[in-house]
Amino acid sequence: MTAYRYRALNPEGKLVRGVLEGDSERQVRSHLRGQSLRPVEVAVANRPESSGSGWRIPLLRPGISAGDLAMLTRQIATLVQSNLPLDEALQAAAQQSRSGRIKGTLLQVRSRVAEGHTLAYAMGEFPQVFSEMYRAMVKAGEHAGFLGPVLEQLADYTEQRQYTGQKLKMAMIYPFILVGVAIAVVVALMIFVVPELVGIFAHSRRELPLLTRGLIASSDFFRDYGGWLLVGLVTVVFVIRRLLRNRQRRRRWHQILLTLPGLSRLVIALDTARFASTLSILMASGVPLLEALRIAGQVLTNIVLQEDTARVAERVQEGSSLNRALQQSGHFPPMMVHMVASGEASGELETMLQRSATNQERELEMTLGTMMSLFEPLMVVFMGGMVLTIVLAILLPIFDLNTMVK
Repeated sequence: MTAYRYRALNPEGKLVRGVLEGDSERQVRSHLRGQSLRPVEVAVANRPESSGSGWRIPLLRPGISAGDLAMLTRQIATLVQSNLPLDEALQAAAQQSRSGRIKGTLLQVRSRVAEGHTLAYAMGEFPQVFSEMYRAMVKAGEHAGFLGPVLEQLADYTEQRQYTGQKLKMAMIYPFILVGVAIAVVVALMIFVVPELVGIFAHSRRELPLLTRGLIASSDFFRDYGGWLLVGLVTVVFVIRRLLRNRQRRRRWHQILLTLPGLSRLVIALDTARFASTLSILMASGVPLLEALRIAGQVLTNIVLQEDTARVAERVQEGSSLNRALQQSGHFPPMMVHMVASGEASGELETMLQRSATNQERELEMTLGTMMSLFEPLMVVFMGGMVLTIVLAILLPIFDLNTMVK
């Protein structure tokens, strides 16, 4: 059976929406008429993404949020752990969801499972929802006969990733708001306040101080060309994003990020923590080390680090130990390398990888906290300096006038 998304009119003439399973569109329409509903539109819910789907706006791609993915993973894990058949667990999770997109996706996955396919294969038709790492863990759990515990681990992992992402976003919200307010205040002063205050000096034959002339020129520029400046900045951002779609240009940009003092440490800490955590959960789920290295490398956002993980996998395949391969890369933190070596020696590699990821995430949070603590007073000093400059530029001509009077 296939999941169909429908829109129909009820007896009162109100438009209702929903998702139904059926063998064909005709059967779904007949079922709707049996419920005193008049079908307006019936279509397959969440078709698998195809290569020829054409250009799409990124914000409209058929994915789901990390929070929704964590919640439905937890629901499926709980139902499977309760010895409920997999297709019934998927149907129950779909019925619990209030999102038509999630419900349609789960019903499509359930249809594939009911046809005899594995859960990993069914999820593979929706790569925009279920990542390769997600599907690899599900596949390993199905092969080992421990799908319930693996889904439970996957739910924990997904929720932890969501929690970490939320903390990083919350840490960055206040600085962005502070920067935006500072820029808005300065621009407003330059466009609306400064021209009124310095207008009294416009007819003066005496040469104005350099600071005052610079302030007037800046004010005139923002007033006359501020709109064009904003359009230009938006255009530059758009062009840069388009250029960075090319892998070679994006690789050069990522290489530059790894050479910037301070920022490189944050990039490496964030990516290597994600790599260690993903590798740990994959190995704990029974995924072979080489395949786990390949999949974990794809979760990295920096292309240079992705290439490093590919070389690490090659060295391990050639017989090198994981800690030596990571050390030869030169980008992975020494503490992580030492903990991996300890894990390989003790046979607890998964545990040590998870500890390494936890330590790196904690260190990253402390680093971000320190940076934010320094950023706030710096922004206050910047704002004070800008206001002081404007005040001095206005007062200097007044001081000159007092000198002339005396």
